[in-house]
Amino acid sequence: MMNILYVVPALGVLALLFTWLRSGWVGRQPAGDERMQTIAGYIADGAIAFLKAEYRVMIFFGLIASAFLFYLGSTGEKSSPVIVVAFIIGAVFSALAGFVGMKIATKANVRTAQAARTSLSQALSVSFSGGSVMGMGVAGLAVLGLGSLFLVFYQMFVVSRGGTANGIEMETALEVLTGFSLGAESIALFARVGGGIYTKAADVGADLVGKVEAGIPEDDPRNPATIADNVGDNVGDVAGMGADLFGSYVATILATMVLGREVVARGDQFQGLSPILLPMVIAGMGIVASLVGILMVRVKEGGNVQGALNLGNYVSVLVSAVASYFIIQWILPAEDLTIRGITFDAMDVFYAVVVGLVVGTLMSIITEYYTAMGKRPVLSIVRQSSTGHATTVIGGLAVGMESTVLPIIVLAAGIVLSYECAGLYGVAIAAAGMMATTAMQLAIDAFGPIADNAGGIAEMSELPKEVRERTDILDAVGNTTAATGKGFAIASAALTSLALFAAFMGTANISAIDISDARVLGGLFVGAMIPFIFSALAISAVGRAAMSMVQEVRRQFREIPGIMEGTGRPEYEKCVAISTQAAIREMMLPGAIALIVPVIVGFAFGPEVLGGTLAGVTVSGVLMAMFQSNAGGAWDNAKKSFEKGVMIDGKMEYKGSDAHKASVTGDTVGDPFKDTSGPSMNILIKLMSIVSLVIAPHIAAPERALTQESGKKTHETRMAQRPTVARATQSSGFTR
Repeated sequence: MMNILYVVPALGVLALLFTWLRSGWVGRQPAGDERMQTIAGYIADGAIAFLKAEYRVMIFFGLIASAFLFYLGSTGEKSSPVIVVAFIIGAVFSALAGFVGMKIATKANVRTAQAARTSLSQALSVSFSGGSVMGMGVAGLAVLGLGSLFLVFYQMFVVSRGGTANGIEMETALEVLTGFSLGAESIALFARVGGGIYTKAADVGADLVGKVEAGIPEDDPRNPATIADNVGDNVGDVAGMGADLFGSYVATILATMVLGREVVARGDQFQGLSPILLPMVIAGMGIVASLVGILMVRVKEGGNVQGALNLGNYVSVLVSAVASYFIIQWILPAEDLTIRGITFDAMDVFYAVVVGLVVGTLMSIITEYYTAMGKRPVLSIVRQSSTGHATTVIGGLAVGMESTVLPIIVLAAGIVLSYECAGLYGVAIAAAGMMATTAMQLAIDAFGPIADNAGGIAEMSELPKEVRERTDILDAVGNTTAATGKGFAIASAALTSLALFAAFMGTANISAIDISDARVLGGLFVGAMIPFIFSALAISAVGRAAMSMVQEVRRQFREIPGIMEGTGRPEYEKCVAISTQAAIREMMLPGAIALIVPVIVGFAFGPEVLGGTLAGVTVSGVLMAMFQSNAGGAWDNAKKSFEKGVMIDGKMEYKGSDAHKASVTGDTVGDPFKDTSGPSMNILIKLMSIVSLVIAPHIAAPERALTQESGKKTHETRMAQRPTVARATQSSGFTR
């Protein structure tokens, strides 16, 4: 058994070794002429400056959170103050995951632009290699951190105390391990919100003054906000996304491990640990599957870039499915597995993993349909651009709302099917199966901002037209992959939150949430409201920061002589400073909501009301995430459609036309949707669930009711004590 405990962190080391080798390869590629390197240096310096400022603020948050966790760990009967150590390690690893991605992205962008001088194939090779460093680095840090901490805590709390996998000792070990996930998700939220505010403040400011008022191209060196815009791509779409999926990866594995503690496995060759070990081993195996998929991505000159990325993705999913079959057969007993009254076998668990992989794939395909150029949804926005700015905005909103239907049906079907396979453990392991290919998904996602930056550098360096044409091809694909990456992140967040919710109920000793209780119903509505106020705060922050950016850009156009003629140098650093200060200032309140609300509700009203709040925020947050991310992605690609020309009512419309200007307005409205508030929903719902799981032992009900009989008895006792409340539900529990 000890051998398998060492295998998981070893696979994390393998991923980090690949990260180091591939990063070295990217660094050895030509970085272009002096002007290209100077511009790339501005972008890298701006990104580093923002992360340093952001991390300084996070240190103060970490100290406050550590003190609170130490207090909780010191007061509970089963708790341990060691949770603070896990929290700090999780926070450091999450920040490191974002930093690694940002560092390689700022190195790969200028090298991609230089490679585009040679061929599209070489440009894809460099940009995707940079993305693969990000993907494998995040997965490697997650697997190494979680696997190593579990090994340490298992020795500390179980072996040294002579406990068992289903005993109080293991419960304490897993509770301490939740600190790692809490640290990861906390940093992810601030990185995502702060990075999103930064990038969209710069983007909106650059677009409104540069494109609309001055009539100069995107990434024109005469635009003072263009450096800040390119910096934003790195701190938001790379560092923010890296921390986001790092948190999802860890939270999914942890939730499955917590539920695995409740699984009774007869004939277990791993001393009752097999359901707990399985999600970690699947995550480690996913690194190998992603590595195979990454090596499959290549394209010939004139080939289909999107097709090459899809091939790598599908290969990694297929390898994960095949490998999972053998891993599950090896680790789990063949039959007689039970959780909360539901009996299943090893094959049922495999079917649940397949369900998770299928759900993740379908979510990516559906998201691609609603956001890709040339498809009905984006073309509908393009056509409505011909009648003005208002109809463009209306069309994008409609597409965003429509885009929630199919994904929700897929998610609901996935939840039901995986539950039928193996109960709540099946739902959790389905999420773990989906997240197995995180390294590949993140490699595809991170490739987009690198290509976008490469196009900006090519434009600012005035490289030949064919170079920008090649980077535009990559950038257009990158817009779609960014949208599909967000779809994958939303799906993973939904399943992860459901698994965390089930783990919270078990840890809090509650068998069901009674919505006939007025307090629970109130918690449900409060939870459903939180994503709306969170989005309002994030979007308002972008608006305020963008106003400051617009005023600064206008001032420079007005006061610095020779900017429009190309003889005067814009003050890029002032725009970078505006975005940095605004992002740091505005990210605090949204982040505080996610952390404080579960604590207040849990300690003031108890675990059932907190459960209702979590249910509300999860459902509302998933829908808001889909709506905002897909609407923003569709608006973005509708705007980009005009760069090659589109046919509207028998007339070709190009960049600079009135229809194109209307599409720029739609894209500007969609920017904070798709890159600030929308993606942040994922972390919001996960972080609230993790905070609830951390405090669950301290607000837990007196006794646990897991079977149908005990659940019914507990419910009837509670209803008898409240005779005036309608008896809407007479039984509860988790039997099939």
